[in-house]
Amino acid sequence: MALPDDPLISLRAELTVLHRTLVEAELVVWTAGNVSARVGGDRFLIKPSGVPYADLTPQSMVLCDLDGHPVEEGALKPSSDVYAHAYVYRHRPDVGGVVHTHSTYATAWAARDEAVPCVLTAMADEFGGEIPVGPFALIGGEEIGKGIVETLESHRSPAVLLRNHGVFAIGASPRAAVKAAVMCEDVARTVHVSRQLGEPLPLAPSDVDHLYDRYQNAYGQ
Repeated sequence: MALPDDPLISLRAELTVLHRTLVEAELVVWTAGNVSARVGGDRFLIKPSGVPYADLTPQSMVLCDLDGHPVEEGALKPSSDVYAHAYVYRHRPDVGGVVHTHSTYATAWAARDEAVPCVLTAMADEFGGEIPVGPFALIGGEEIGKGIVETLESHRSPAVLLRNHGVFAIGASPRAAVKAAVMCEDVARTVHVSRQLGEPLPLAPSDVDHLYDRYQNAYGQ
């Protein structure tokens, strides 16, 4: 039996709260979307498939190995994106959390197969450049994970728009990944509004580099 101070218990509770954050930030509807969290070096927790957000509990989070298979008896069926998350964890040991949403504005950019251009200081801070678009892939296998990893290899962005699908965001922790997903939707909305008024002005690459370095290494406490 797990002890009360078992870190797995705390991580299950944190994931439950982070899923509520997706709802509060209006990044998901019904049962779509998910958050996962790496557990040690060879496992991860992920949202169960098809369970409404209001019904999620720490105990309903599904513990999987890095092939995406549940490792506990009686576990709920994991998210249909489980193999995509597993691929990311296997190929990006620096990643501690993965988030998927269908947030409205960012997904609209994905439907157009268009990256969100870096025209805001908030984008330079968080993403270090544009939010790129990755390839289309069918749900249920590893191809989505492969598209995430290959696209982000050449970008500083922790978020990627998968064509005709939605947003995937990564982070050193599940909270960092959720933050990237929230910020992705915020800037996608703002840039969309800006384009209704005219073509937004790009930031100079040197300014993007300066802003990114300041935010990542000097900002905050």
